[in-house]
Amino acid sequence: MKRITSTFCVLLMLTLPLFTMAHPGHGDTDGYTIIHYFTEPMHAIITLGSFVLVFAVLRFLKNKQSQK
Repeated sequence: MKRITSTFCVLLMLTLPLFTMAHPGHGDTDGYTIIHYFTEPMHAIITLGSFVLVFAVLRFLKNKQSQK
């Protein structure tokens, strides 16, 4: 089960750059800082959604494993 979880997390991390696409004005002021990705709505929604998805899957897998 740990291998499946690790594989899922790695695959999600590999696809994350595809979801956090650049947009007009990217790189003008603070476009290359980590703060930009948490304050710009286009990036923040996808980033937070990814975190929620990973948390939900990990919690589901943990609960499923504890029921065995």
